[in-house]
Amino acid sequence: MKINRIYAVYWSATGNTRKIVERISDKLATLTDLPIETIDFTLPPKREQKYEFSEGDLVIVGTPTYAGKTPNKILPFLKSGLIGGGAAAIAVVTFGNRSFDNSLAELCDVLESNSFHTIAGGAFACRHAFTDKMADGRPDTGDLLDCDLFSEKILAKIQNMDTFPEPVKVDGDASAPYYVPKGTDGQPAKFLKAVVQTDKEICVECGTCIELCPMGSINPLDVSKNIGPCIKCHACVRGCPTGAKYFSDPAFLSHVAMLEMNFTSRKENKLFY
Repeated sequence: MKINRIYAVYWSATGNTRKIVERISDKLATLTDLPIETIDFTLPPKREQKYEFSEGDLVIVGTPTYAGKTPNKILPFLKSGLIGGGAAAIAVVTFGNRSFDNSLAELCDVLESNSFHTIAGGAFACRHAFTDKMADGRPDTGDLLDCDLFSEKILAKIQNMDTFPEPVKVDGDASAPYYVPKGTDGQPAKFLKAVVQTDKEICVECGTCIELCPMGSINPLDVSKNIGPCIKCHACVRGCPTGAKYFSDPAFLSHVAMLEMNFTSRKENKLFY
């Protein structure tokens, strides 16, 4: 089967999904000597249009795992904004060292519904958005080598294909409910309404958080206030140059502490062809 162009397509609030998708696409481009086009739909303006693909395209689509599935605020765009047109697709999810649960299955299901042909899928462990105590430093050298191996096997599969096979089978259930976060007491931790806080003592009002927020939710007139949903992605927390952004909600902090207590052992990546 002939591939004419490679697309790296991703939503990546804190940068790790971008690293994984770009590593896979760069390796495929090197192996095939094909051009790459990047579609980063992390910020709201990029989700105001539709992206159409066609036969001969190889599209690597990546998102992080939020509560065991694809981010629910991004799911509507995934369903309506990416039009497969018969293109081959590689589904990629990242997860913060707990589990990818059903996110990869959901992403594959969405892509297949959008007229993509899923030929491979991968789940990659990366540093957790909430804490450096889970998978700090990942993706590391081993993870990037996994990306390279993944790319090589995908290319071998494509070269042996005359027609598209059945959709790739991955772990998980696309229709399963979201993971229920728990606190250190083992009970459900309810922090849906928790929003990021601002330490006004050290905030210099540089506007970095406004530029980074993937929901466009930080008030440009007062960065200490939100004008939209906070999805706890930590883009502003990790990107603030003075460390002025933080979370203080007790239920949220209890959940983070629970994760740190139970999910620090290294989790491996899972690849499906």
